[in-house]
Amino acid sequence: MKNYSYPIDLDWSTEEVVIVTEFLAAVEQANESQIDRLQFMRKYQLFKSVVKSIGEEKRLGREFEKLSGFSIYQTVQAAKQNTKKAFTI
Repeated sequence: MKNYSYPIDLDWSTEEVVIVTEFLAAVEQANESQIDRLQFMRKYQLFKSVVKSIGEEKRLGREFEKLSGFSIYQTVQAAKQNTKKAFTI
């Protein structure tokens, strides 16, 4: 894991921050090694319960990609298209 801060919204509760942070860490894991596809999709569903709007997801995605170099969109698409138990980008 690299040394940078995840983009978070100060209006989120502690639980919501944890959900978003765990999802962003899963995006990193999928890009750096591999992750269980179903586990990743569960984390994405929880993420979507916090970040409900497409606009907010895109904004966070741009901020995260600028910091990490990893695309939330491309990672989620890879998980949706993959049929194996574990996947990587």
